Amino acid sequence: MKQLLTLLTILVLGSMFIALPSAHAAKVNVIWSDPSKYRDIDAGTEGRKRFQENLFSEFEKHFSKLAKALPEDETLDIEVTDVDLAGDVHASGMNQIRIIKDLYFPRIKFSFKLINANKAIIHSDIVNLKDMNFMAGGSLRYRNQALGYEKQLLDEWFKDTFKNNVEK
Repeated sequence: MKQLLTLLTILVLGSMFIALPSAHAAKVNVIWSDPSKYRDIDAGTEGRKRFQENLFSEFEKHFSKLAKALPEDETLDIEVTDVDLAGDVHASGMNQIRIIKDLYFPRIKFSFKLINANKAIIHSDIVNLKDMNFMAGGSLRYRNQALGYEKQLLDEWFKDTFKNNVEK
């Protein structure tokens, strides 16, 4: 019995080390160009400045999470030029609330450069993401998170764009 427990412990601990992600992660720089002209980053009930800070922080965290799949000696520079969040803000009595309908689909415009350790640009593009079918998507990955539809949109872009750059 003791040998069986020892064997199970070794197997469990060994599988935990296999499941640990490697330490690689590209550096990410995000620039928010002229946010006052963005199509829709309306706050709803929260103050606009605070909402914008939280929104940008959430996007930056997500870009960093995605970049963990890239080699650590690379840098991903992103310049966001427009954001249109899923849904639309409507007045409801004294408050404003964001209503999510398929008519108000998420859009994100940005440019990016992936730069290697020698400072050479290895991939760059101007990106115009939108998902007009966002409510019919089957993924519930970000269902209870802020910016769930936008994160799903970025995940799909990243997977398609960097499939050859991702470390295995």
